[in-house]
Amino acid sequence: MKPATERDIRASFVNCTKGEAKRLAVPRDLDARPWDDLDFLGWRDPASPQRAYLVTESGDGFTGVALRLATPYAGHARRSMCSLCLTTHSGGGVSLMTAARAGRNGQEGNSVGGYFCSDLACSLYLRGKKQAEPGARLEESLTLEQQIERTTANLTGFLHKVVG
Repeated sequence: MKPATERDIRASFVNCTKGEAKRLAVPRDLDARPWDDLDFLGWRDPASPQRAYLVTESGDGFTGVALRLATPYAGHARRSMCSLCLTTHSGGGVSLMTAARAGRNGQEGNSVGGYFCSDLACSLYLRGKKQAEPGARLEESLTLEQQIERTTANLTGFLHKVVG
């Protein structure tokens, strides 16, 4: 992914108002992010743990989506799989995240959701730069490039549902 500035990020959001985008918490360490290893930029709001954000390249710019995390189920821990990168995690490593749909659909309360790595570090899990618990990444016959293409296609599919 090409590096994004705070201005790029704030201007990219498709499912919130300009005022909401202006107030959201953008990571302060953008210069330190491993941009060459990222397929998208994802982060959780440190002041509001139920909020998360995802920004990816699209065309000549970026597309950003504001997400909300569902309240975790208080039952016993079990393994879950991220629907973007297919990394498995136990406990709270995967969260249901919902995004208000863009435009009129979102204003009417419509949303879409998916199960994503709770820390949105899918790109780093794929590349082995970040480790979940042992066995989190199943051995695959696909090359790293094919896994990246699959993750990007999964993300694009989710974003198409948000944008409509």
